[in-house]
Amino acid sequence: MTHQPANPAHLSCPAPLEATDRVQLGHGSGGRLSAQLVARQFLPAFGNPALEALGDASIVTVPAGELAVSTDSFVVHPLEFPGGNIGSLAVHGTINDVAMMGARPICLTAGFVLEEGLSFAVLDRVIAEMARAAREAGVPIVAGDTKVVERGKADGLYINTTGLGAVDTQFQPAPARAQVGDVVLVSAPIARHGMAIMAAREGLQFESAITSDTACLTPLVDALRPLGMDVHVLRDPTRGGVASTLNEIAVASGFGVEIDEPAIPVPGDVRAACEMLGLDPLYVANEGVLVAFVAAARADEALRALRAHPLGAEAVALGRVVAAHPRLVALRTALGSTRIVDLLPGDQLPRIC
Repeated sequence: MTHQPANPAHLSCPAPLEATDRVQLGHGSGGRLSAQLVARQFLPAFGNPALEALGDASIVTVPAGELAVSTDSFVVHPLEFPGGNIGSLAVHGTINDVAMMGARPICLTAGFVLEEGLSFAVLDRVIAEMARAAREAGVPIVAGDTKVVERGKADGLYINTTGLGAVDTQFQPAPARAQVGDVVLVSAPIARHGMAIMAAREGLQFESAITSDTACLTPLVDALRPLGMDVHVLRDPTRGGVASTLNEIAVASGFGVEIDEPAIPVPGDVRAACEMLGLDPLYVANEGVLVAFVAAARADEALRALRAHPLGAEAVALGRVVAAHPRLVALRTALGSTRIVDLLPGDQLPRIC
């Protein structure tokens, strides 16, 4: 009995089911299911005139002058955690990166990589949080894209966001602008985000629930804006925490940084969790904290400005910029000794953002 090869003209792929509560590969086909995904999930949440035009690109009006541009990809696991989810994180993370350059955020774009089998209930919650975060920040999502990949290829959902901001010529913080004598300020207690992710991922139970600090930092940047060029550096200490951020600034400026151990603000529950797990909170990620290097003569004014806003109510002076030990960060302990705070060779935590 001979086998007759199939006639390609008679072959067909089964049509994907349209009534489903999960993402299918067909949602990435560019066909009817793709259109339904955009119309049902994304447009109702993110709708604005630029996005609703559904062109290959959106037209937005921007002020004359220079633009700050930042892009970031978010691959956090779990997708939802106490205090937020990957959607709010994607908005806050990119807006904050633009704001740390002193720019005023204008708009965002968003790209979604969806894994086949992702629950629409989860996707809808992520989109809702993303829309809420963008709305509260006053920064619209004006363009986007979706792709669908096979099961096991995307941890459920990846998001990439790109942000545009208008540069303020009178307020241009940058890592290389740190100067000897600058006071190092931190706007809030540290290490909450990283420990919230770790607790959610590993099912860890502590006496109190640790929540992420994810937040839009533009109100704090705007509070510091009247200080003008006396604000030399702004950074948000995300991956690698405060320690990595200070090291990056020390290297960029060529000066040393000294911080005081008793001044490091760590919430009690976070400190206890870090001690239990053998982690140093200086290296744990934050998503709602900024570090500012401010001219010494304006440091008290900067602290008052930060503390006037709820996000900065617990702002403290952490240390100073020094000429000694250039390009290194040193910590003065409560016992009066000094140790170097170096960059870690790898991650002390599994991937959290």
